Amino acid sequence: MELRRHGGNPIIEPRGDDWEAVATFNCAALYEDGRIHLLYRAVGDYVRYASRQGYAMFDKNLALLERREAPVFSPEFKLWETTVEDARLIKLGGTIYVTYVITHTPSPPGAVRRRLGIPKPNMSFSRTAMAKVEGLGEPDGPRFRRLGIITPYQADDKDVVLFPEKVQGKYAVIHRPANWVGPGYPVERPSIWFAFLDGLPGRMYGHKLIMQPEEDWEAKKIGAGPPPIKTEKGWLLIYHGVDWGHVYRAGAVLLDLEEPWRIIARTRDPILEPKEPYEVEGDVPNVVFPEGAVVIGDELLVFYGGADKVCCLAKAGLDELLSYLLD
Repeated sequence: MELRRHGGNPIIEPRGDDWEAVATFNCAALYEDGRIHLLYRAVGDYVRYASRQGYAMFDKNLALLERREAPVFSPEFKLWETTVEDARLIKLGGTIYVTYVITHTPSPPGAVRRRLGIPKPNMSFSRTAMAKVEGLGEPDGPRFRRLGIITPYQADDKDVVLFPEKVQGKYAVIHRPANWVGPGYPVERPSIWFAFLDGLPGRMYGHKLIMQPEEDWEAKKIGAGPPPIKTEKGWLLIYHGVDWGHVYRAGAVLLDLEEPWRIIARTRDPILEPKEPYEVEGDVPNVVFPEGAVVIGDELLVFYGGADKVCCLAKAGLDELLSYLLD
């Protein structure tokens, strides 16, 4: 099966001549009080390629209610943040949290560098941090309180997503340490791992490999998309896979509720792949990058970045997707 694209795609596009002028993509999502809240990655120029987080709010019928004129979350240079990227929103124990990526040497994607003649940075290393979020939907909100880095020491870690409730009585995450490959590790390519957290924020421990690339469409690397969604059948995780031609697609996996490192079912074929012009043409061609998901009734809404340029939406019946996985 394939997720059904929203007829109004893209739902968020670059605008103006400042902080979100060249790209608005990879949006986190949370459904709260009958409204869909999005944090999206925004880039204003290709020289520094520093990302900030914009905020938009939709009703459950996808009508835009608000889009902030200024960024709501920006890099904190005192903490050596030069960019804040690829947020994931989750509500846990009545509190809303966001995980986000810090890359200390941000640089435009390769396609943009080649087009504009920008040199490649000597080093690129990413860590993931966490913040507490308050005031979503309020006139003066949202507001963020940084909690700190949660990435393991010396791990080049992205795609970190919190579970929306404790697992075996403990905080838990899924993450993708890109340099945990080769000798000393059970995988040869970047893969998806499970870990417990000893607090919020906290230290990751008890790492367990969940899954590694298997199919041709995900042969180069895989990583988590939105935070896992709890269902009666298991934890539903939408993830991305990248092939050797650098095409990004999306798949789905169902994980055991008590031991989420155990796979119940996994899609062999992608459930979303680049086809539309806004997915095929952009700063990084041929990319669908799922990052946010909400369930409204029995409908799963997956928010994704198209070609590192725009924010988009695709849908499926939740029961339909679960049946497809378990068939």
